[in-house]
Amino acid sequence: MVNSLLQSIPIDYFIYLSALLFCIGVTGVLVRRNAIIILGCVELMLNSVNLLLTAFSTYKGDADGQILVFFIMVVAAAEVAVGLAIITMMYRNTRSVDVSLFNRLKG
Repeated sequence: MVNSLLQSIPIDYFIYLSALLFCIGVTGVLVRRNAIIILGCVELMLNSVNLLLTAFSTYKGDADGQILVFFIMVVAAAEVAVGLAIITMMYRNTRSVDVSLFNRLKG
């Protein structure tokens, strides 16, 4: 039921939505200086790729793309854990999560 419902939606819609989400994520990474927002934008980019992989996998009729999505989600969870640990250490040393102050941690 769900498979036929997803296949009734044109693949172009998924491509446009995924491209829009990816562009919002790239813009957020390039423009914002808050490390937490940058991590959120990276997650948004990964989720846009996951959406596209799931849509292509559904249209193709196999589960290869959906299995790849699972591994991407595991990597994204690990990235968040490591990123938040780095941000915590940065906040302890500089009392800010501004990425431009990240050079103070060298040394």
